[in-house]
Amino acid sequence: MKPTVFLYLFLLPLLAPAQDNLLNAGPMPGYSTMKEAAIWCQTTKSTTVYVKFWNLQKPEEIRQTNAVKTTAEEGFTAVLTARNLEPGNTYQYELYIDDKPVFLPYETLFHSQKIWKWRGDPPDFSFLTGSGTYINETKYDRPGKPYGGGYEIYKSMATKHADFMIWLGDNVYLREPDWNSWSGILHRYTHDRAIPELQEFLASTHHYAIWDDHDFGPNDSDKGFWNKNRTKKAFELFWANPSYGVGNLEGAITSFQWGDADFFLLDNRTYRSPDRRKEKNKTELGEQQLQWLFDNLASSYATFKFVVLGGQFLSTSDKYESYSNYGFDGERKRIIKYIYKQNIHNVVFITGDVHFSEISVLKKKGKPDIIDISSSPLNSSPNTNAINQKNTLRVPGSVIMERNFAEVKVSGPRLDRKVTVTNYDVNGKMLYKYEFKAWYPERK
Repeated sequence: MKPTVFLYLFLLPLLAPAQDNLLNAGPMPGYSTMKEAAIWCQTTKSTTVYVKFWNLQKPEEIRQTNAVKTTAEEGFTAVLTARNLEPGNTYQYELYIDDKPVFLPYETLFHSQKIWKWRGDPPDFSFLTGSGTYINETKYDRPGKPYGGGYEIYKSMATKHADFMIWLGDNVYLREPDWNSWSGILHRYTHDRAIPELQEFLASTHHYAIWDDHDFGPNDSDKGFWNKNRTKKAFELFWANPSYGVGNLEGAITSFQWGDADFFLLDNRTYRSPDRRKEKNKTELGEQQLQWLFDNLASSYATFKFVVLGGQFLSTSDKYESYSNYGFDGERKRIIKYIYKQNIHNVVFITGDVHFSEISVLKKKGKPDIIDISSSPLNSSPNTNAINQKNTLRVPGSVIMERNFAEVKVSGPRLDRKVTVTNYDVNGKMLYKYEFKAWYPERK
């Protein structure tokens, strides 16, 4: 290491404390590609922020992202972009506020994805997932027992050193004072994102997110919610997804690749028919989004196709936010029929919302297996009635009715890839493990 770099690192703790009160939340790596990665942060007032970063293999080559001036109208948030990365490398980074470094007592790393096609086996990787992040704020919460708790789960998640996290919606719970005003929406995100237990996990893991009803609007909200444009704007400001909509398709929709897997992050609120509306051909996704999903599933060359959705997909239960409930079963069957007709193998749904975890598997002779990994809740209150729900596709023993998160590992050589799903409690204790292998047409 060059002397100037050493001196800089030695002096960093002395320079930074004055900046600590200017940082509300983050920094947080967002999307990652082979050549580019995003880093999000939020300050407490209008400041100029940027990130300095360096390849761990070449620490003397310090580079800098674009600089952003945070503003009150945008919640003092910023997304900074590290460009021209070298694929397959780990970078250390430091956040600067008004040209002064912020000292953080934990690792701040991001990664560029490996270039592997035509060169060898796909890389092994892991990601965490879960839904339901309720952060208590007594003066705005319902009276009685707090709905949130177990914030230490985020410290346990940080210890897994996963490549990335997929937040499955209800990442904040907008309250009655929140969802009808921009001030209220920003207050909820700002308050919840700042809890100390979350910061280390944010700083050293890449993060992707979808939304569900509580970050979209009121409970069980749908396309009729009048302020959905504002809540979507907040969702964009507080995450760093690859996109928010694809082409002409609007909504909290995006897609990304990691290793030999494709991820399709869907929006089940923007186009959703009201739950209590009585009509035929009800939709959660809307026809345009549905066709986008169909096109991408059919054209994907990925080993695994992960479809990320707020509510459960496979469950046959007619309770809570299942695709089988509220008249949406026709669209559920339509998606299954399409997968069967196109003979699309290795489709895995990643779902949340229902405040318990379980794994469902649909098997039909001569047709591809379809799997649904439901992971919920992270730190909102669990649903202890889950065991009584009549889901005929449930894997026996997979129900978890406590706060938990799921770790999903994709591993193995080419043509012998497998997925290992492990659920952990708030303290990182293993609760359940499930494994399945990819099917390959080359082996037919």
